[in-house]
Amino acid sequence: MLINTANFLMSNTTVTKCPAPDKHEYAFIGRSNVGKSSLINMLVNNKKLAKIAAKPGKTQLINHFLINDSWYLVDLPGYGYAQLSKTKRYAFEKMIKDYILKRENLICLFVLIDCRLSPQKIDLEFMEWLGENGVPFVMVFTKADKLKRNEKEVCMQNYHNEMLKTWASTPISFLSSAEKRIGREELLSYIEELNKIKLT
Repeated sequence: MLINTANFLMSNTTVTKCPAPDKHEYAFIGRSNVGKSSLINMLVNNKKLAKIAAKPGKTQLINHFLINDSWYLVDLPGYGYAQLSKTKRYAFEKMIKDYILKRENLICLFVLIDCRLSPQKIDLEFMEWLGENGVPFVMVFTKADKLKRNEKEVCMQNYHNEMLKTWASTPISFLSSAEKRIGREELLSYIEELNKIKLT
């Protein structure tokens, strides 16, 4: 898929204020500092589209981007950011879950996971919640350039093994690196295929 245009559209705190659900939509989520904004910028060939910060927790809104004037890409706040107050964390959690459960044109959620880490409880629990609620998602292992090939494979296999303790099968997985542009073609090709699904 060629990316011809990628434009920021709007930011919101509630799903009811999001754009009309008349286009295919793909949202990116993961723990704070997993590299969501960097990956989004790499996919659309625009280093300044999604704002990147040195400190985690920068993304605090539902950010919509219009890609090729035909589909939406969404940057969601990261989960598990401990330095927020309990009240703020609850508000973020409610905003994220409301969006995921109520956004009728959300075709797929891309769950980003740092491939350098062993399976994290917070990621596993979040994906378990997605499964329980029937939310379609894939796993995207980020920062793949930081590990050797066999180390990346071990990380991915560890997650699949952990999930298979409660799952009948595991979701599709991708390896990515914003810095080295790893996984770009694979992710865009996957989105291109999903764009063929007719919105109901």
